[in-house]
Amino acid sequence: MATPHTPAAAISAPVVPRRLLGFLREHFKTPDDLDNAPSLVAKLNRECEDLEIGLRDLEERLSVASSSWLSRSDEAQRILRRIQSRGGELETEQERMGRMLDVELPLLAKEVTRIETVRLYAETTLQLETLVGDLEDATFAMVSQTSINDTLFGLPVASNPHDNGRKQEKLLLAVKVMKNIEQILVKIATCRPRWIKLIMAVDSRVDTCLAILRPQTLRDHRALVSALGWPPSLLTSDIEKNKSLGIPNPLVLMHGEKKHIYSQSFVTLCALQHLQAEREARHSLKYEKERKLYLEHIYLDRKTCFINGLWAVDELVHPIAARMEYHFSKWFDQPKFIFALVYKIAKDFMDGIDDILQPLIDQARLAGLSAKEAWVTAMVKVLLGYLERQVFPVLVSTYHTSDKNVEVLSSWLHLLDLMITFDKRIQVLAASGSQLLGPLLESENFSRSLPILSIFNEHSDWLQIWANIELKIAHDKLKCEMEDEKNWLCSARQQSEFGYEEEVDAFLFSTREDYKAPPIAESVVKIAFAMIERSRALPSNGMKIQFVRSSTTIFLSHFFVILLQRCQDLELMIASAEDDAFLKVSCSVNAARYCESVIREWDEDVTFLEMTVDVNDVCYGKENYEHDHQHSLSFFSNEIMYLIKLGTDCLENIMSAILLEFDALCWDYMQNVGQWEELTESKDQVMDEENLVVSSDFVEALDMLRLQIRKLKLHLNSKDFLDLWRSIAEGLDYFIFSSIPWTDVKFSNSGVNQFKADMSALFHIFRPLCFRPEAFFPFVSECLKLLSMNRKDVDYLLKMLIKDERIKSESLQLQGVYHVTYNHAEKIWRNRNFGG
Repeated sequence: MATPHTPAAAISAPVVPRRLLGFLREHFKTPDDLDNAPSLVAKLNRECEDLEIGLRDLEERLSVASSSWLSRSDEAQRILRRIQSRGGELETEQERMGRMLDVELPLLAKEVTRIETVRLYAETTLQLETLVGDLEDATFAMVSQTSINDTLFGLPVASNPHDNGRKQEKLLLAVKVMKNIEQILVKIATCRPRWIKLIMAVDSRVDTCLAILRPQTLRDHRALVSALGWPPSLLTSDIEKNKSLGIPNPLVLMHGEKKHIYSQSFVTLCALQHLQAEREARHSLKYEKERKLYLEHIYLDRKTCFINGLWAVDELVHPIAARMEYHFSKWFDQPKFIFALVYKIAKDFMDGIDDILQPLIDQARLAGLSAKEAWVTAMVKVLLGYLERQVFPVLVSTYHTSDKNVEVLSSWLHLLDLMITFDKRIQVLAASGSQLLGPLLESENFSRSLPILSIFNEHSDWLQIWANIELKIAHDKLKCEMEDEKNWLCSARQQSEFGYEEEVDAFLFSTREDYKAPPIAESVVKIAFAMIERSRALPSNGMKIQFVRSSTTIFLSHFFVILLQRCQDLELMIASAEDDAFLKVSCSVNAARYCESVIREWDEDVTFLEMTVDVNDVCYGKENYEHDHQHSLSFFSNEIMYLIKLGTDCLENIMSAILLEFDALCWDYMQNVGQWEELTESKDQVMDEENLVVSSDFVEALDMLRLQIRKLKLHLNSKDFLDLWRSIAEGLDYFIFSSIPWTDVKFSNSGVNQFKADMSALFHIFRPLCFRPEAFFPFVSECLKLLSMNRKDVDYLLKMLIKDERIKSESLQLQGVYHVTYNHAEKIWRNRNFGG
């Protein structure tokens, strides 16, 4: 680069610096002044000789100062050695070596490091000073040339190709210098964070140059675009429509010098934007770890630098925006035309934008950046701006001031539906033509152009209004569904026989019918899922979380409370064959289980997994979450836990009601000691349980139990029914075992047979549900084993156990008794009457 001290003959650039031009104008105002040229040359030669003499003098002074510093340094080292060597006769060689290693060498290393740091700081400062000086010279030259063109020639930039080309060269030079400066500053920020004042000083001067370069570059580019005939007319005549399928694109009509100048301006503007984006990214890094990561990947993902669009493409859209908004104002009550116009213009210019601008983007080395996405982003920003300024404020005001009637809610939903539909269409349009994406465009949303729903980024209150509207409509739909009592009936499968083989299907549920859930459960799931589907259009997880939490989860929680209330009604009812309490509760349990299974499926969706990570990051901190996964919860964990508790509590209430009713019906049977002590009248009479009928006091309880289990089997889902009947069996087992007064009753042979017959009838109720029901009655079964033992074995065991108490538990286990304790077994044996 030419500097102010470079001789005129050595300047290779054709551009005459402003200072030299001013100097020549001052000394050669008229043709007669040319006679003074020899004297002026002699004067300049004398000044150059004086400057060279001064330069040599400075070099000699620098050499003398360096020699003086070195001599003083050597003298200081000798003095330090003499001081350290005092008393050397008393210091051994080993001690001297130890002192050198422990004290002197670390100090020397520290001093060398300090000197090296000072040297590096001086070199870096000098390098940055040179680069910043070159940047300021290039900025000054560019601005000066613009001022000269404006004042002397009075011509716009675009109509002066030669001058515009020289300005682009200056701008490219300035961008190149700024890139070099930025690379040095990134290394300093990463490796030398204490040099913050140097970074701040350089940033201040570079920002000053950027504040001049960017507006000037944008003005030049805007003038160039206008000179090319942009923007075209949004409306075409009938003749033009017959000639072309779309609006003529001036970019496609460019050729020759105009195309070259525009391409150069486009690439330069992209480079300037990328540079500023890199500087902003560096300023946002607060921690050393982030700086190192940024330094490693600084050139890998340029697309993130242009997430809000390209300046050069924005300059194409700005003049179109004014014309579009003129039409927008006429269609306030018909927003569908607004979205249609934006989409049409975006689509009509898409091919031309891609053909002309994509090669320029590639030339600017913006890897992975799409011209289509940049164009779509710019068009969406126009629509976003209009909606934010003109449309949404009116809707929000109407929502707050009205009574939220159907018309207001319909206006909101109509606009939101248009936005969601527009966003899907525009994203597909932005990603069109990609052979890699194919049919996945719509489902996966691979395009990174600006989504229209990003309007809620800065307006979370608007997003909350949307969620409230969705919630109100969902509640209204649910209310209509709940009014029909048929929607609460279980979808039971009519079966004549209940075999235990059917239990293998307990964990193969897939549909509402498998869960025997009422239709209301499926309606709730569909309504909730519809709200979730609408939330997928939101561009960020934060907005999705707010929307789902404010609509879907509240709606589900409201329905779950209704389920709980229906289940709690059982506590006020008496379980009997005549009422339908168990049917009502069974349907509620089935609905809860079905909703739980569906919500678990939602939790496994990638969208909710990502949202869960964001929620946990907020709750526990990112580092704690990464190192402590036990705190990780699913997105719907609260809802799932609520449903689990609801189902468990309802099943416990059913079991308790059945056990209490069984207790009330057979209490007299349990307390009737005489029925088990009665002796047979004839020793020849065979007393076998197969020849006995069930005790009359026990029949009613068994009949109630059989009827309720049959109804639960018919209406309750198989998994919960499996857990329930086993719990009922366990409860009955313990109830019978603890209710019989074993200490007071002396079982006779006929009493044992009668007890066996009664228990067999009890087991028979559960036989359709399993192969060996007695296995679920361990206490009762073991008591029957103890009662069925003959006198000889009982006497032998009692004598052996009295002699050696250590084998008590082992002896019982040998008899197949694992639950009844020895003390209890001893009571049964000692009260056993073998006389009849």
